Formats: sequence, structure tokens, C-alpha cells
Amino acid sequence: MTDPRLNAHGRFAASTEVSPRQALEKPETLALVPRLSRVYLTDLGNASDDDIVRAALAIHDKGLVPVPHMAARRYQSLAAFDRRLRRLVGEAGVREVLAIAGEADTPGPLTSSVAMLETGLFDDLGIERIAIAGHPEGAPDIPTDTIRAFLMRKHEIAAQSDAHFHIVTQFGFDPQRVNIWLDEIASWGNRFPVHIGVAGPAKMTTLLKYAAFAGVENSLAFLKKRGGAVVSLLSGYDPETMIGPLEARIETRPHTQLEQIHIFPFGGLTKTSEWLLQRGSWSYQPIPLRPFPAEIAQ
Repeated sequence: MTDPRLNAHGRFAASTEVSPRQALEKPETLALVPRLSRVYLTDLGNASDDDIVRAALAIHDKGLVPVPHMAARRYQSLAAFDRRLRRLVGEAGVREVLAIAGEADTPGPLTSSVAMLETGLFDDLGIERIAIAGHPEGAPDIPTDTIRAFLMRKHEIAAQSDAHFHIVTQFGFDPQRVNIWLDEIASWGNRFPVHIGVAGPAKMTTLLKYAAFAGVENSLAFLKKRGGAVVSLLSGYDPETMIGPLEARIETRPHTQLEQIHIFPFGGLTKTSEWLLQRGSWSYQPIPLRPFPAEIAQ
């Protein structure tokens, strides 16, 4: 019997992400994403509330599920957080979010994703699904004991919430490290499904830049050592080296919390979409116009 987390092709389902600017300036690229797929909407602190809400609506209107990043430290007041979320829900049909701490030169009153979750506003406004961040390679400047305590506190919050929680991780290149981390958080008591971050097909020079920024140089070093730095730099990165062992884990360890993959489209959304369609993680369906507010499928 095939595990329901793998489709008829034996592949994971996949989500992806775009920036507000990409969603607004190149909406045609969203047409390649299958209907009802999750599209995370990044927030690097350089987009206005208006642009973020308009971008979420553009994703929604393509028949997709917008999942905006909610970065706690970037809200300069509780009122700013309240205003952003109310607009996303009321104007763009948002029903899912990614709750992260985020970074800010001058953090506001919400100093962590836990503090943001503890406000109860996600439940008050009817958010149905909440993603939280995971870091298979650890998080800079955060001790493991703190990461564990925060994860367990989020389980306590989830137990009192109507929303479903899942983990979506930073991208990496070492599937062995991911497997170790999955076992580690399971030993802590994690019960949340896990969506593993994977870099989509891209040039190695592009990945070097993003890996340095994201703090995953060790994982990238593993990839270069395995494939040979010169060959990899010339030929580009094949995500199957990461995904294949994870799909195999589903078949050999069916009780794992691993659920699907989340693709970082560093090589561009068009290239990423074409690759996901070709590998069988996405099945293209014509996207009909949907009434507003959206009926978001679970």
C-alpha cells in the first residue's frame, strides 16, 4: 500500500514561495503552479502593508493558497501586527501563515514567534493552519536547549488552538543531516508534520550566495565534497540528491513526521515550476476563477 504522503508517482507534494514584488510584477509565473498549492509570501522588511496584501490577493486570485510570512520582530507595535493580519484575512482571503521571529534592527514588542502566537490573534481571526520554522542545521546564536523549549511551548499553544500546526524548514543540501534532525526532534516529543526545505534547481554560484546568507555553509560544503566543487559549479545543482533519500525515508520509516517538501526557487519560479511538474510533484490543473472569500481546501 502506497503511503498517502507520496503521490501516484512516488513523489512528495511541494509548496514554494515568492516575494511580494515577484507576485505583483510577474503574476504570469504563478499560472504554472497547480491550483490550491501553497505559495509562501516572503517578508524581508522591505515591502509595505499595501504591497504584501496586494501580493497575497494576487496569489489567491490565481487559485492558490497564500501563506504570508509573519515576522514578529518587524512589527513596531501590537497594533501594527493586528492591522497587517486583519488586512490579510479580510482583503486577501488568507487562512494560513508562517509564524517566524524575523530580524529587525530595532525589534518591536513581539520578540519571538512564541510571543506572537501567545497573543491569540491567529485564532481570533480564524487562521486555520500555522507553519513554524525548523532549522535542521541549527539556528545561529540560539542554543539547542532554547530551540527545544520553544518547540515544546508551541506544542502547548497548538493544543489550545483551532489551527493545525506544521514545521517548514530552512533549505539544506545534506539529507543525512535532515534525517538526524528528524530523529532528534521526535525524541523531544515533536508531533508536528514536517515540510523540508529544498533549494530548487539553480546555478551553484547562486546557491553559494544564498547559503552564506542563510547560514547553511556546512551543508553546501557536504554537497560540493560529494559532487566535486568544479563539476558542481559548472553543471548546477540537482535537487534530487536531497529529495530522493527523503522520499525513501517515507517507505522505510513510515512513522516519520516528514510530510512534504518546500522548494526555495533560487533559480526562478518558472524553472522551479517546470522541474516540479516534470518530476511529478506537481500535476497541472487549469485554474478556474474563484469567488471571494476563498474556500481553502485542507
